[in-house]
Amino acid sequence: MKLLHLDSSVLGASSVTRELSAAIVANWKGLHPGLKVAYRDLDHDPVPHLTARSLAKADAAEASNAERILEQFLDSNVIVIGAPMYNFGIPSTLKAWIDRIAVAGKTFRYTATGPEGLVGGKRVIIASARGGIHGNGPADFQENYLRQVFGFLGITDIEFVRAEGVNYSPQHRSEALAAAHASIPQPVALAA
Repeated sequence: MKLLHLDSSVLGASSVTRELSAAIVANWKGLHPGLKVAYRDLDHDPVPHLTARSLAKADAAEASNAERILEQFLDSNVIVIGAPMYNFGIPSTLKAWIDRIAVAGKTFRYTATGPEGLVGGKRVIIASARGGIHGNGPADFQENYLRQVFGFLGITDIEFVRAEGVNYSPQHRSEALAAAHASIPQPVALAA
């Protein structure tokens, strides 16, 4: 079993999503000692944003890197993503990564009856943090977007571990983190 762990927060050691995504991965490692984990810090090692040159594969190194990103995603059974809410959405570095995995003919295709996701059977767990409290309301372009993107690719097993209102006060941050840690979904046992 392979797990892909992505972090996208710019806050380093003080990041709520980094803390939560690390706890999620630790749970999986605890249940599956032989679990293969690939890690990418999208703040430290960002994926170039998609451009016309990217689509044309004009830069061989960039095209090769994009192919490795796609293969790493395709090879993973579980994807754990640290995704803070920035300006009601996701960090642009996470969007750049998504642009490299949403590839027509590889992860989705269009049919006579509409789009079809090609990468079902994966589990996606998203560690989300928000400075304010948004729930899943009209100002939430983060969770709805991520559900849409992964659903479009055929992934239906999508879970969120959410810490909200972390910028209200130190006490609220602590309580939000405790509640988020308590809501971390359990890893699944592998079939024998």
